[in-house]
Amino acid sequence: MERTRRRRTVLAALTAASLAVPGVTALSSAARAADADVAVNGGFESGLTGWTCTAGTTVNSPVHSGSSALQATPAGGDRAQCSQTVTVQPNAQYTLSGYVRGSYVYLGASGTGTTDVSTWTQSAPDWQKLSTTFRTGAATTKVTIHTHGWYGTGAYQADDITLVGPGGSGTTQPPAAPAGLKTTTVTSSSVGLSWSAVTGATSYAVYRDGVKVQTATGTSATVSGLAAATAYGFQVAAVNEAGESAKSAVVTATTSAGDGGGGSSQLPAHALVGYLHASFANGAGYTRLADVPDSWDVIDLAFGEPTSVTSGDIRFNRCPVTECPNVESDAEFKAAIKAKQAAGKKVLISIGGQNGQVQLTTAAARDTFVSSVSNIIDTYGLDGLDIDFEGHSLSLNAGDTDFKNPTTPVIVNLISALKTLKAKYGAKFVLTMAPETFFVQNGYQFYGSGKWGGQDPRCGAYLPVIHALRDDLTLLHVQDYNSGPIMGLDNQYHSMGGADFHIAMTDMLLTGFPVAGDQNNVFPPLRPDQVAIGMPASTNAGNGHVSPAEVNKALDCLTKKTNCGSYATHGTWPALRGLMTWSVNWDRYANWEFQKNFDAYFG
Repeated sequence: MERTRRRRTVLAALTAASLAVPGVTALSSAARAADADVAVNGGFESGLTGWTCTAGTTVNSPVHSGSSALQATPAGGDRAQCSQTVTVQPNAQYTLSGYVRGSYVYLGASGTGTTDVSTWTQSAPDWQKLSTTFRTGAATTKVTIHTHGWYGTGAYQADDITLVGPGGSGTTQPPAAPAGLKTTTVTSSSVGLSWSAVTGATSYAVYRDGVKVQTATGTSATVSGLAAATAYGFQVAAVNEAGESAKSAVVTATTSAGDGGGGSSQLPAHALVGYLHASFANGAGYTRLADVPDSWDVIDLAFGEPTSVTSGDIRFNRCPVTECPNVESDAEFKAAIKAKQAAGKKVLISIGGQNGQVQLTTAAARDTFVSSVSNIIDTYGLDGLDIDFEGHSLSLNAGDTDFKNPTTPVIVNLISALKTLKAKYGAKFVLTMAPETFFVQNGYQFYGSGKWGGQDPRCGAYLPVIHALRDDLTLLHVQDYNSGPIMGLDNQYHSMGGADFHIAMTDMLLTGFPVAGDQNNVFPPLRPDQVAIGMPASTNAGNGHVSPAEVNKALDCLTKKTNCGSYATHGTWPALRGLMTWSVNWDRYANWEFQKNFDAYFG
């Protein structure tokens, strides 16, 4: 989704000014006899060996030469920089060159001891050579070379990067790949690893399913934040001043099942969740709670709404007879709730919806929210609460940039209210959330108003709530519908209309992702038993409806790693909880197609 950024004309002017570097004497086109290319793996033929990248991968097409090239996509505040530190000689002249494609691609060197240099192109629809020169300082023995794109300008490619000049006298090659990688202690959320020491290594990079997750100074590490009952592949690379070694052989480990938590152990292994229009009628018609088929494991009563946006006073008004002629009486409704519960089903009150904006701006509103929601739960004997805040309910204040430590009152007060309700009702309290993709997965690129302002402050605004409640959360079922294109972990945009969108969006929840592109601020993965996929029940229910065949492709990919299409998931999650749909009423209108397909798939 497009967000305001600095004008490109200003960017171009500032960058052009920064490139006017005095005192740099160009080398002749013919390198001196003693010169050599001191860059490591500049053609990316050995993957990213030798390079440290905030984002990026190697691709087989397009390439300038050989079989591989670098491709990286800037996201959020990250320019997708790849760099390596090379050994050089003092008082020596060097030429840095490389071939690039894309918009706003940069090539430069820092730590030269004299003047750091860079060169760039505003637009390179095909391979274009960039070149710059520098002289090292009197005491300079190491220089860092780098390439990167610019914020929000799309993917770029780089290939055949060279640094030609006198070779350094120190270490010029990365160390050997580590051997002896094995697992040690495995829990439901972590895997311990150990490996043999590598001569010349100063540290080690640990990879989970091909993604670098941490750095270790010794020969062991524990990777945490993992999902229960999930298989992972781990590798380790040795690192020194010249870069990373090739990765070790893959070692796989499967985390233990864990104890569920958050009320999830009360649900069947694979659950069907649906919203029941209980307070209104629309084109789908009114459905009595007693008439909801037994296939539905969690029934969300839609909706509890506030008396005003900031009051925190939530009321649940059942559909009036004038609007719903076949509505049951309060006594019949309560009896139906008890019957569902006796059959092992969960009945929740869902707060919010499209029209129910809730902003807990004060402590008083928070306390009113707790008491009024408790009153609804107690009056009807419900199992818990679903948070379906949409629109402008959640928004981050300027400067609130850390999802782990939010400061915005509407966020902090909601977290406090939900923790209070959980503590009041205990372990059996069922807590679910149904945010839109804009408030969750879009946080991979954007969070709040951004470093320079101008972004929609609602970007990623659900992340601090989900994170703070992750130990109490029974289910997160993001609405994979009524959504614009969202960037996945492959740094490609994914759009509604097929299995691919559901696969990419769910993979993000189960893998975790850096928020606003910050590799030091990663939203940890949720357990697969905490995640269901939100889909419209029919074409009438919402934009983004997919056929049963596409639903099954998404389930196959995420639980079996088959039928995945072009998107490569970062794991396999047979314990994925199930599906959520808007709505039970619309599914009845469509002859129960969604429910029947779920029943057939999970048997």
